[in-house]
Amino acid sequence: MVNARALRAHLLAVRLAGEVATSREDSLRSYRLFAARDPRVLIGIDPEGAWKQRELLALMARRCGVSADPRHTSGPDVIDPELTLAALDAFAERIRAVARRGAPVLFGTGHPRRLLGFYAGLADALSAVGCEVLTPAQGRCVDILTRFGLRTHHLAYVRGVGLVRETADGRPGCEPGLHSHSPLPVRVVLEAAAECGGPLPELVVGDHGWVCGAGQLGFEAIGLADTDDPALFVGEAEGRVSVVVPVDDGVRSAYYRPLTRYVLKRACLSQ
Repeated sequence: MVNARALRAHLLAVRLAGEVATSREDSLRSYRLFAARDPRVLIGIDPEGAWKQRELLALMARRCGVSADPRHTSGPDVIDPELTLAALDAFAERIRAVARRGAPVLFGTGHPRRLLGFYAGLADALSAVGCEVLTPAQGRCVDILTRFGLRTHHLAYVRGVGLVRETADGRPGCEPGLHSHSPLPVRVVLEAAAECGGPLPELVVGDHGWVCGAGQLGFEAIGLADTDDPALFVGEAEGRVSVVVPVDDGVRSAYYRPLTRYVLKRACLSQ
């Protein structure tokens, strides 16, 4: 059983919060690119506000706990574990609400190597209480612009969690999925669900473009984000993303298991 005190200690011990591996340089670079409306950093959000770099830094200081001092330009970045815990509580409340309704849910990740297990645990629990975990557009092709040019990816689901692969090969032992920030996968998934007349998700859970893309289209979306992912926090500030949990999104996958247990306990879904 994971309580808040134990989870706070875990967050700090494995650097999910506190001093994290994400560098201050990477975070500030993302804020500059977001202020310049670079689509690689907007990842599906169309901001209503101007969001200059100084405003973004102030927002990230409030929502994540990074230093608000623009003169601090190097070294590891910081996430306040108290902000992580508060956001996890709000995240769990949204999971609890959808579980009570038995509503359809969509999961998707751009960090399959790290975060797949976290989302899959939630998907298993929601499925067990009668929520339909949606998997539309399985195998559908998505052309995504990468640093190597335009590449064709394939939508896949692993344990109910959407992701993209380079090929449609889903054999055991193959690549679990690619790291992606693109909002295109969730757009394709939601369009496919609408076209076939199937249920649409009442909640989208994930990260990167899965959250921003869904939120921009008007779907309730919640997820995890690192200090160099300002788009999710801007989406939350502008009301298009319901909850964003500030956390390092690149540590070992096993380190997220206590977060899954904590959320399920708070959502009254623990076994």
